[in-house]
Amino acid sequence: MDDPVLLTGASGRVGQAILGGIGEDYDWRLLDREPPTGESDHEFVVADVTDEDAIRAAVDGCGAVIHLAGDPRPEAPWDSVLRNNIDGTQTILDAAVDAGVDRFVFASSNHAVGHYETERKPDLYRSDDDFQLDGTELPRPGNLYGVSKAAGETLGRYYHDEHDLSFAAVRIGNLTEGHPPIDYERGQAMWLSYRDCAHLFDRCLSADYGYEIVYGISDNDRKYYSLERAKEALGYDPADNSAEWDGDEQVE
Repeated sequence: MDDPVLLTGASGRVGQAILGGIGEDYDWRLLDREPPTGESDHEFVVADVTDEDAIRAAVDGCGAVIHLAGDPRPEAPWDSVLRNNIDGTQTILDAAVDAGVDRFVFASSNHAVGHYETERKPDLYRSDDDFQLDGTELPRPGNLYGVSKAAGETLGRYYHDEHDLSFAAVRIGNLTEGHPPIDYERGQAMWLSYRDCAHLFDRCLSADYGYEIVYGISDNDRKYYSLERAKEALGYDPADNSAEWDGDEQVE
């Protein structure tokens, strides 16, 4: 891809995982509401996703958008998720279409389907349970933050159908650096390593697709999110597995 990739919410954990893994592979235009704490190796725009004029200027000339920005708190109140997550996503989608952007990658969340776990936990998190979600199920948000992510997926469906924008929603699991969560079955089942995160978003930028909802986790032995669609549609080939760690050490 010759044109820049706009990465919103670039200073957050997901943004840092992406840049740490594939930062040298693309021409990036980074956007965050706060300036970087140190020098950035890439063009950096300080703007809020609710500022339409600033967003349109940031999107101009880009070939793709990875949209991570928003209020990430599971307990975020409605006024915040409406303004930052739903209105903000619609603002940047509209700007992307008008700017002729080819593809849009949206950071969705496991919280968009959180209530599928309600009747099944804790067995759902264990290796003798074979239940899996595959991305074709309807959303069942576990909180208002999850509602906002389900809304973002639906907005992407509209902009794909109405404007032929390639759109991938990644329902991100439990992203941690170095090793999976310790003594936390749910986090281990939905673990996403930093390198698998970077690889998955790289495939979202590189693969040929129309509209996709995929799960963003590593290839853990026990997982209740299927990776089949990510592998088939995007060519995702995860390298990590939470079962290969014993405490904070990797099992060789």
